[in-house]
Amino acid sequence: MIKVRPRPNEPVQQLMRRLKKLCEREGVLREMKRTAYYEKPSDRNRRAMRKAKRRLQKLATMGSEA
Repeated sequence: MIKVRPRPNEPVQQLMRRLKKLCEREGVLREMKRTAYYEKPSDRNRRAMRKAKRRLQKLATMGSEA
């Protein structure tokens, strides 16, 4: 759970900006959008495999640069 405590004399707009930044960093909106609709297990597995493949490709390119 994300908590944002107001600083002394902090405007509401700045407090909201900090809250949005924290939510973005934690991936709250992305998670909400992902779980808003049912996803078939086969689609979930396919997405996970694509994510793993991208991660491996990124590691391979980073390894070849060094």
